[in-house]
Amino acid sequence: MHIERAGPADVRDLARLKWIDRTTDKADTAEFDSFAEALASWWEAHRDTHFAFVARTEGAPVGAAWVALLPRVPSPGASNRLSADIQSVFVMPEHRGGGAGTALVDAATAHALSADASRVTVHSSERAVPVYQRLGFAGSPKLLQRIADA
Repeated sequence: MHIERAGPADVRDLARLKWIDRTTDKADTAEFDSFAEALASWWEAHRDTHFAFVARTEGAPVGAAWVALLPRVPSPGASNRLSADIQSVFVMPEHRGGGAGTALVDAATAHALSADASRVTVHSSERAVPVYQRLGFAGSPKLLQRIADA
């Protein structure tokens, strides 16, 4: 397995992984092509803040993770503050348990820390909470959320 930072040439692979993660429907070609184009346009508009990583086994994409770098309001003595958020981590079911998820989260976290993010957060599924805890993520009484009304 190999982890690499994704680039524009990887957008269809990223779209396919996102499609598999979020839908149970088999997309027709036009529907998938439309989603892949929308993802490519969105990513182009967010290239300065959102970075993707892809896991490959024998060249085939088996997982992906994104990290968003979010500028924070400057403070005296700290004008370039950043937070980071790990997003959309997904590993194909048949490749889970082999370290791909850990490697993707590690790559995304390393990217965030190398950009001087002061914290890295993740909104996880219940199933993945133990994985993130094993990787050093922990709850914080000072980091709160308010869920929007449905």
